[in-house]
Amino acid sequence: MHRAITRLTIIAAVFLFASPVSAQVVIPQQESPSPAGLPSEANPAQQTPTPAGIPDESKKPPADSAGSTATSDESKPALLTRASANDGVRIGSGDLLQVSVFGASDYNHEVRVGTDGSINLPFIGSVKVAGLTPRAIATDLQGRLSQGGYFNNPQVSVFVKEYATQGVSVLGEVQKPGVYPLYGSRTLFDVLSAAQGTTQVAGDKVYITHRDRPQQAEVVKLSYDPTGAARSNVPVLPGDTVIVQKASMMYVVGNVHKPTGIAMVDPGLTVLKAIALAQGIAPNAALDKARLVRKTSDGQVAVPLQLKKMLAAQVPDMRVEPGDVLFIPNSAATAAFKKGLELALQTASGVLIYHQY
Repeated sequence: MHRAITRLTIIAAVFLFASPVSAQVVIPQQESPSPAGLPSEANPAQQTPTPAGIPDESKKPPADSAGSTATSDESKPALLTRASANDGVRIGSGDLLQVSVFGASDYNHEVRVGTDGSINLPFIGSVKVAGLTPRAIATDLQGRLSQGGYFNNPQVSVFVKEYATQGVSVLGEVQKPGVYPLYGSRTLFDVLSAAQGTTQVAGDKVYITHRDRPQQAEVVKLSYDPTGAARSNVPVLPGDTVIVQKASMMYVVGNVHKPTGIAMVDPGLTVLKAIALAQGIAPNAALDKARLVRKTSDGQVAVPLQLKKMLAAQVPDMRVEPGDVLFIPNSAATAAFKKGLELALQTASGVLIYHQY
């Protein structure tokens, strides 16, 4: 009995001593994972959902990085258009366009430009496109689709599938005038090569009428030297009209072997060069009486020429101008002398034949 009482006393003392100690000792426990979608008990402050529209303070960046996190237009995707050679071609009535939005397979439409210069598309209706480039049309459509709330920052592609006028008309002083197919942007030399080049009487001016500016013809000065060729080789677009002007003319008449008109292809054409192109001077020419008839503001003026001295290089050769007429008259004295000589020879021959019989 005594032993039993002693054991109970020891157990009670131990229990009383262990109670305050156990209140101060924290037994580490492993954090049990919270089920998906439920906030963790260990970190309630960080898992509390933030109401919509209120920024989360716990995820707010430092003040010095505010500039790098600020939203701007530069962070948005850039406008996507289909880059091609026809991006510089202006759209006209009758052209066939393909309009699509990247990532939206349902918004892919082929539309033809009407006679009023507009197209009709779903959601946005009629849009004026005549006179604009494909890039400009894509930018306009992007803004309309975005402002209407149909797409969030759409990436629009506009491609010209067919031009109403696919060719370029080449007229004037070319070997083969006609209409030549032209797809995309080409240059003036490409068009002239397709027409097999210019003729011998072609001038140095070309008139290009663009289909989007029919009242404003572009004048191009043809040059084939390395420095001027780059300026002459201007872009030509489908629907344009190219006219190669005929060169100005000057004329050689009178006592030459071949009276003719000469195209002023050579800007340095002179009197002696013109005579050479007329195959030279005839035997009965009166060189001292040659004249150069030139049209001036006061009317036509006859300029005397010293051909004998020019041929002897005693006076400088004279440059001719467009519209000049070089006249080399016949020498009456020389012609009369030759005619008399011919008559004398004929008479002498007749007398000789008569005496033989």
